[in-house]
Amino acid sequence: MPKTTVPPLPLTGGCQCGRIRYRLTARPLVFYLCHCTECQRHTSSAFGESLRFDRTALDITDGLSVFRRTSDRGSVREGWFCPDCGVRIWHGTQGSAQINIKAGTLDDTGWLVPAGHIWTRSRQPFMTPSEEDLVYETQPEDGYAALMARWREMTAE
Repeated sequence: MPKTTVPPLPLTGGCQCGRIRYRLTARPLVFYLCHCTECQRHTSSAFGESLRFDRTALDITDGLSVFRRTSDRGSVREGWFCPDCGVRIWHGTQGSAQINIKAGTLDDTGWLVPAGHIWTRSRQPFMTPSEEDLVYETQPEDGYAALMARWREMTAE
């Protein structure tokens, strides 16, 4: 299993134009890659990089815009982005205690190693997770428990 070291807190990041800046004051709960078609659309890439945190760990400048949609399961999903450059900073389910920072917005991304992959049934054909990766065809049915456990092992000091 790969290992990685979470840099000293706070973790910092922001949007492309610099209007939005944030600080993360707690360790991430998990880092994974999402291959769903929504992540592919809003990243204009093959997957989204999701770095999960408790919402209370985010200290962010004012001024974000939000896009909301209702999921197939009936929950309201929110995507928060810079209104000037359009970069999505974070997303999550309305009212949830946890959010996903879009990991590409971190100032330092060199330490990121994913704990696994979700929604691989819609992955791009050129993306092939390794045999040792945790891989889910859709949403993990265990509430991300296995991904979080692997992340804790990967980042244990």
